[in-house]
Amino acid sequence: MRKSYQRPKVGPAVVVSPWLADAPLVMPALWWPGSRVSPGGGSGRCRELQTPPRRPAALAGVHRYRAGMPSAVVQPEWLDVRLVDVAAVQRWGVAAGLPDAPIEDVRRIGGGTQNVVLRLAWGDRDLVLRRPPEHLRTSSNTALRREMRVLAALAGSDVPHPSLVAGCDDEAVLGGAVFYLMEAVDGSNPGDSLSALYRGSSMARHAAALDTAAALARLAAVDHEAVGLGGLGRPDGFLARQVPRWLDLLASYGQPSGAGLPHIDALAEWLTAHMPTGSRPGIVHGDYHLNNVLLDDESPRVAAIVDWEMCTIGDPLLDLGWLLVTWPGGGGNPVTGDAIATLGGLPGPDELIAHYAARSDRDLSAIGWYTVLAGLKLAIVIEGTHVRALAGKADLTTGRRLHDAAVDLLDRAAAIAGV
Repeated sequence: MRKSYQRPKVGPAVVVSPWLADAPLVMPALWWPGSRVSPGGGSGRCRELQTPPRRPAALAGVHRYRAGMPSAVVQPEWLDVRLVDVAAVQRWGVAAGLPDAPIEDVRRIGGGTQNVVLRLAWGDRDLVLRRPPEHLRTSSNTALRREMRVLAALAGSDVPHPSLVAGCDDEAVLGGAVFYLMEAVDGSNPGDSLSALYRGSSMARHAAALDTAAALARLAAVDHEAVGLGGLGRPDGFLARQVPRWLDLLASYGQPSGAGLPHIDALAEWLTAHMPTGSRPGIVHGDYHLNNVLLDDESPRVAAIVDWEMCTIGDPLLDLGWLLVTWPGGGGNPVTGDAIATLGGLPGPDELIAHYAARSDRDLSAIGWYTVLAGLKLAIVIEGTHVRALAGKADLTTGRRLHDAAVDLLDRAAAIAGV
């Protein structure tokens, strides 16, 4: 199955209201292999950007949804109107400046259990709608607003990403959920299926895999202040907050520390004792791995980085650690990138690090520490789905698979730390 967000096209972009500048860092709904995220929304306040923008422009106007606006659309039988009311989305879009055109060929992509992602044709435009899961969490809308803000800020940069078309922060349009529209990106997801280019060439797989490190270096080089993301996170003390924060999340599951998960206490002690100092802040994707990129089907490179809901401002080397700890080849079942790992030809971790280093001026001498932290953090995050599954609030098969993945991540981290 093809994943599809999309390459930027020239067209209007709309971002959410100015108060988002103060949106706090929150824990978004988790995405994991086989699950894709999506926001939901309505017809709320929007502001338009010049295209292609380098950064969000000044507020150009406020668009509000008005009942009874054009034009007739057909709700797919399989799509619950309480989840995504296609007619409401169309009315909101027209009010926000999108063409008064039919919405057709609506289909769900990703098959995830966390968020909702729909691909659709809006007139002659191929778009993707993203909204939070059906059962909203307290952080769902905040995480999605954060994602809209980041995508708007990256417009015009050399970071591959889906182009934001319009974002709605009026929760009334889709019954309590915000949402946004982006241009679709056709590409191969390394965790799902690959185009003929990658199936037939180990050199193409190797080159595209290396470009995941290069794309990450380009993201880390973006001046977050210059693109309007200075208030996105709290870079001061970012690394010092990490271990306590994720241990607190684990404790919130209602289990004893590390129950069912190995090495938790030993890794926490090692990370605290060996924490680097003097890191330079930048944009952190927050969930960077092979399943969160789309590879261009025509040339071996990253077409788009997707799923930005965990993005913040902190130490970008945590993203590189995240890529490394989830990289196929560590033994056992691949944590990410199953489709490309099965075919082989991937660079090893040392080659990824060298490729990143050649494109960055950041000090990578402590990259092992960042890799260990990434393993601890991701393991605790995905264990939350296992806990929910045991409580009957998530699919049990998925929960068990993610628990096994969490154990594998912690074993990898322990091997790196030597604990």
